[in-house]
Amino acid sequence: GEMGIGNTTVAAALSAALFGGTGGDWAGPGTGLDPEGVNRKAEVIDRALALHGDRLGDPLEALACLGGREIAAMAGALLACRHKHVPVILDGYVNCAAAAVLKRLDADALDHCIAGHRSAEPAAGRLLGHLDADRQHEPLLDLEMRLGEGSGAATAALLVKAAVATHNGMATFAEAGVAGKES
Repeated sequence: GEMGIGNTTVAAALSAALFGGTGGDWAGPGTGLDPEGVNRKAEVIDRALALHGDRLGDPLEALACLGGREIAAMAGALLACRHKHVPVILDGYVNCAAAAVLKRLDADALDHCIAGHRSAEPAAGRLLGHLDADRQHEPLLDLEMRLGEGSGAATAALLVKAAVATHNGMATFAEAGVAGKES
């Protein structure tokens, strides 16, 4: 179940460590926990925050204490993409928590990223707000998705591909014969 997988639990714990708050502020149902399960998840997060509290001021230490190797790998991949100027579509709560580690290290660390969608996880919108504090970029989609597995990014990529095709294939006013328009 959710606590066995633990991915949104880790995302909530990292979010609390990086941006403040309690487990209850960041924990949600993940793959389908009932309210009692969400409360238990929040308690586990609070215990982890208390256990590692003195080490959580540094984003990389927070990642080492609370994250798993998969979250660290995501953060590393995001960093490598930035270094190589590869654009990235962020996918969901867990991926955004990995991105948050980089954002806390460098305010411009995610300048190559855009949010593919707003996850249905309750705290996902708040986390996106921290990643894009000036609200220049809203997520491309808001379809209440919670599957993960890259499904939101894959869906958003189709939207990006369609937008590029439309832009590249769009006739100018002159080409379309629109009277009185130059371009």
